[in-house]
Amino acid sequence: MFENITIGQYYQTRSPLHSLDPRVKLTGTLLYIISLFIVNCAAGYLLAALFLVCMIRLSHVPFRYIVRGMRAILFLLAITMLFNMFLTPGQVLWQAGPLHLTREGLTFAVKMAFRLTFLILGSSLMTLTTTPTQLTDAMESLMRPLKVLHVPVHEIAMMMSIALRFIPILMEEADKIMKAQMARCAEFDSKHLMKKIKSMVPLLVPLFVSAFRRANDLAMAMEARCYRGGEGRTRMNPLIYRTRDWIAYGVVFGFMAAAIALRVFSASLPFPLNL
Repeated sequence: MFENITIGQYYQTRSPLHSLDPRVKLTGTLLYIISLFIVNCAAGYLLAALFLVCMIRLSHVPFRYIVRGMRAILFLLAITMLFNMFLTPGQVLWQAGPLHLTREGLTFAVKMAFRLTFLILGSSLMTLTTTPTQLTDAMESLMRPLKVLHVPVHEIAMMMSIALRFIPILMEEADKIMKAQMARCAEFDSKHLMKKIKSMVPLLVPLFVSAFRRANDLAMAMEARCYRGGEGRTRMNPLIYRTRDWIAYGVVFGFMAAAIALRVFSASLPFPLNL
């Protein structure tokens, strides 16, 4: 169950995407997520899909390994689509009692399904090709201008990196607790919704206790190593832009420009592209 979650995990291999500066990957991921809400036509979603497939090929991470992370959100994705299909007003395509399936709701549901799918895959790809240390350095470097406003940039970057790194750890801990509970005749596969919710209580309580214990151990370890924040700290491997990083920036901004152009000119094209 929990082994399908790939966000927060790092896949060790050598690839052009792994060798990029983490600031490029973080910026590229943010721009890609923004582009998913800019595109509004079939050609735009096709462009986003092609860009994501190219990045996955460059990462040398198995496609099945990345897609495996989608299994954890299938239920959320299905609920989102159902709510959009039946609660969005518009032209009624099908009706059964109080339920109304509208054309606008169906269109919006398809768009949201594409956006959520690409968002999860793109975010997973970034964490699979970037170590937590690199993510911390990238976030701190990109947020450095906020220091003028006395924002604790290093501490914020550290907290975000630790939270991201704790995702696979907590999932592994939850899997162990679940197996231990199942060995004591606990049922987690019940099809009855209320029974399934009640069965999660003996899982969540020890999971929260374990999370607080791990957080306390981490805090003690950081204090034992004289961690006092980011002021005056140096890096073993300072971030330096190379030629390949500037090329990657050019590719990302070119994709962003193409997404904006498709959004602006899709309505004026001679053939219908809008979903």
